[in-house]
Amino acid sequence: MTPPRRQRRFPQEGPPPQPAAPARKEGEGGNPERLYVVTGPDGERADLDLVTLIVAGSPDPPPSAGPEQAALLRLCAAPLSVAELSAYLNLPFSAVTVLITEMLAAELVQARSPIVRKALPDRSLLEAVMHGLQRL
Repeated sequence: MTPPRRQRRFPQEGPPPQPAAPARKEGEGGNPERLYVVTGPDGERADLDLVTLIVAGSPDPPPSAGPEQAALLRLCAAPLSVAELSAYLNLPFSAVTVLITEMLAAELVQARSPIVRKALPDRSLLEAVMHGLQRL
């Protein structure tokens, strides 16, 4: 069996240079929208933290919702943190907080602060209460 022989490549003339593409308008093609277009002119923000959990009341967006708000509602069928929403939507934290603020005002979503471990009662206290109830 003989090994395959490689053919030598010779430089070929490339295709003729293409003329420059015409300039596109903002938002056409693959250009992203400016953040003020996504978030609207108000730009108000609720006091949200990166770990604040957002939950949608209904996963079905209203007809007046924009594409980002509709995507946020579909994602929030289960509780997600603001940081996760920012990553999934590929938007900065500041833009996501403005979107969530608008949705909180329209009562489409609810914001829940995460459970702080220190706020839970001590296990020994719970056991003492349980033993006291069992003795009744």
